Amino acid sequence: MISLMIKYLKPFTLSVIAIIALLFVQAQTELALPDFMSDIINTGIQTGGISESVPKAIRQSEFDKLLLFMNEEEKAALKQSYRLVDNESATAEEKESYPKLTDEPLYLLDTSEEMLGKLEQYTAEPSLLVMSFDQLAQGENSTLDKNSEEAKKITEMLEALPEGMNIFDALALMSEEQRLEMREEMSAKLTAMGDSTMQGAVAAFIKSEYEAIGIDTDALQNSYILNAGAKMLGMSLLSAVCAVFVGFFASKIAAGVGKHMRKDVFQKVESFTNAEFNRFSTASLITRNTNDIQQVQMVIVMFLRIIIYAPIIGIGALLKVISSGASMTWIIALVLAVILGMIFTIFMIAMPKFQIIQKLIDRLNLVMREFLDGMSVIRAFNTQKHEEEKFDKVNTDITKTNLFVNRTMSAMMPMMMLVMNGVALLIIWVGGHQIDAGSMQIGDIMAFIQYTMQIIMAFLMISMVAIMVPRAAVAGVRVKEVLDCEVSIQDPAQPKHLDNKDGCTITFDHVSFRYPGAEEDVLHDISFSAQPGKTTAFIGSTGSGKSTLINLVPRFYDVSEGSVTINDLNIKEVAQEELRDRIGYVPQKGILFSGTIASNLRYAKEDAAQSELEFACEIAQAKEFVESKPNTYDEEISQGGTNVSGGQKQRLSIARAVVKQPDIYIFDDSFSALDFKTDAKLRKALNELTEKTKATVLVVAQRISSIMNADTIIVLDKGRIVGNGTHQELLKNCSVYQEIAYSQLSKEELENE
Repeated sequence: MISLMIKYLKPFTLSVIAIIALLFVQAQTELALPDFMSDIINTGIQTGGISESVPKAIRQSEFDKLLLFMNEEEKAALKQSYRLVDNESATAEEKESYPKLTDEPLYLLDTSEEMLGKLEQYTAEPSLLVMSFDQLAQGENSTLDKNSEEAKKITEMLEALPEGMNIFDALALMSEEQRLEMREEMSAKLTAMGDSTMQGAVAAFIKSEYEAIGIDTDALQNSYILNAGAKMLGMSLLSAVCAVFVGFFASKIAAGVGKHMRKDVFQKVESFTNAEFNRFSTASLITRNTNDIQQVQMVIVMFLRIIIYAPIIGIGALLKVISSGASMTWIIALVLAVILGMIFTIFMIAMPKFQIIQKLIDRLNLVMREFLDGMSVIRAFNTQKHEEEKFDKVNTDITKTNLFVNRTMSAMMPMMMLVMNGVALLIIWVGGHQIDAGSMQIGDIMAFIQYTMQIIMAFLMISMVAIMVPRAAVAGVRVKEVLDCEVSIQDPAQPKHLDNKDGCTITFDHVSFRYPGAEEDVLHDISFSAQPGKTTAFIGSTGSGKSTLINLVPRFYDVSEGSVTINDLNIKEVAQEELRDRIGYVPQKGILFSGTIASNLRYAKEDAAQSELEFACEIAQAKEFVESKPNTYDEEISQGGTNVSGGQKQRLSIARAVVKQPDIYIFDDSFSALDFKTDAKLRKALNELTEKTKATVLVVAQRISSIMNADTIIVLDKGRIVGNGTHQELLKNCSVYQEIAYSQLSKEELENE
């Protein structure tokens, strides 16, 4: 199956690469959406749109407070990164951006990206300390727990302050070592809150500072949410565009693979001999070239659209979860174990049934084909009820098997949904405790849920596609069986060519033949020669090997022993196309194709002129009924020639062979549907034509009247030649011929003939 797909996908390599690239882009856009959602919740909503960790502007009084909790290195970095601006030195743009600049000078951020990273580390803890002191001083809810030792110490300090002095005045009177020691004691508590909670607290400090200096924080928040939303919308649109193009390319590739596969199967079947047709039933070959290839085609679409995409999105989401640092990755491992166990169990139950389904479809097609082919016989014997029971049995078997498979597979979806909802509850329960502990934010939990769902959905998509994979694998193996089938009759590596001299002498030299897999020969030691311009006829009882013998000439079968030569050249040394180009073959059952009378006659010679068609119909005694049709040679012929009689079908088949003007004519009981008068006229016209063109004629017949005038009559009995001569000679010395002849005609008729 895999080698088959690789072979047929190879011409579409560039398209497959384009699909993979598009799927990577689509996956990246899908993976970016939970991060945007998390940012909108954490930053846009919870912190009011404050995304920076260092304030762009800060009042001089607050700047001085930060310095209280910094060491010399941090103070130098902070002073170096900010410039002091007052109402007089500020530009018009700065006055417009910071309306409260007139009340108090501001420090404006003015530093490099590299220094900005350091400032985030330097200012985080001092910012939280300043905000905590302010909140406790004002009696508001603080970042610190009011019952903590640090909060109690600060409260005691506030109560002990003289009137007119605030906490920061008192802190300024302390030594730097005391303040840093206080910072170190409190930083342990602040660190325990978790990075995400600390970031939210720093953003709250920056927001309060922006409000104090007159910045419209509501507009800032709205702007952040709208920008993030616009990016999410853009990512979603890009994902949709990628999905559309992936669908287009995948459908195009699958259609192309199906087309090439059907073409190769059809061409392979064209090269089959009767031995291969005995191995594969007609119904099975039709199923393999339609239903089986359709299954493979559908899986290719799913493979390109889902099976490639699912691992990309699943692995990407897993990496996102791992990189997030959330302590809930054990949930992912638990879920994957449960899902894989479910998929494995379901597939082990359903897998054997897929092969059974394909065989049952073969059986259904066989029953249907037999019913259609034998409709007239079924009606004649009133066995419609029996045929209905046969059809109902195989139809019921397919229905039961399909229902079993579908019920088994349909159980997967509710089980997956149960797992998904259970996982969501588990994440919310575990995440709720982490939010309460301050180690995660709400947006992070929601992003984690989204990534987990993406991982689960990746496995769900693979499992849903995998429903079709086993059946397609069976179908692919069945198609591969046809493509890999070794044809028993092959052209030689260095073919020889038949000479172009007039006439073809056909010689059977001690030929024996047995069907593939048979234990006994059906033809035994056959030797004779058929001369150009002469008619060689074969007669014998049913099953004597007449049709088998003449089927050896066009190499529908190859001899088991001996040789068949044309002009002393073994036909095995000649290319099949060249050999059959010399032969005009009329089968026992006249075969016509859908089209017109003219198109059926030109089947033997595409460029045949109208005069050649008319001449052939005249020889075959078909001209009269053809020209009586309303559209004459343009009259429509339905599939299988069902709108003409058996005799008309045989005459058109003979005319088709005559149009070809071959060197060898083979008539396999091709006059059985003709009346005696038409038969006699046709044989007379054919004899005149073949004598004139020096064509070699081989005729198989059941009626003595059809071959009485043959130049040579070969009598077969149980696969052996028991008589060889003219009609009169065989009447005298061949008992088998005498028995056949006297069973059909009277002694007087035979002698007069």
